[in-house]
Amino acid sequence: MKIPTTLKHKPVIVSEDYDEIDGRDINSDAKGLSIGLAQWNDRGKVDVSAKIWRYTGEKWSRQSEEMPLHRVIDLAIFVCRTKQYFREAYRYEKLYDENEPQIDRIALQGGAMSVSVCMDNPLLDEDIKLVQQALAEDDELMGERLSRLAGILREMGY
Repeated sequence: MKIPTTLKHKPVIVSEDYDEIDGRDINSDAKGLSIGLAQWNDRGKVDVSAKIWRYTGEKWSRQSEEMPLHRVIDLAIFVCRTKQYFREAYRYEKLYDENEPQIDRIALQGGAMSVSVCMDNPLLDEDIKLVQQALAEDDELMGERLSRLAGILREMGY
């Protein structure tokens, strides 16, 4: 399916037919990905964003997501650190340390992104098991993508 070029986000690089490879959800409503000019651009200021294009079957959905590129990378870092955490979480009876919920602080831009177990979740003991199980079930799916990402990063010199 062709990504629209007449809406506020202006695609420059596209991945159409993303729904055919969207994880376990083949033929999902996420029909494409794009990198282009952000919809929130003001005159004289240009921001580039990534967008996931959703299509309801009748029209392009307002649930399509657009994010600045640095946020896409931050999300990838966050996902990787979360997966890394769950590799060792079995060491804790509840899959987390009740006395030390902080997993990591990742230095970024003179500050740090905190990664912590959400102690405010009233169903944490159940929910953390569900997340661990889902990550385990999706390990092959995510592993393939992470391997591709690692290879591209190496090719880029990172």
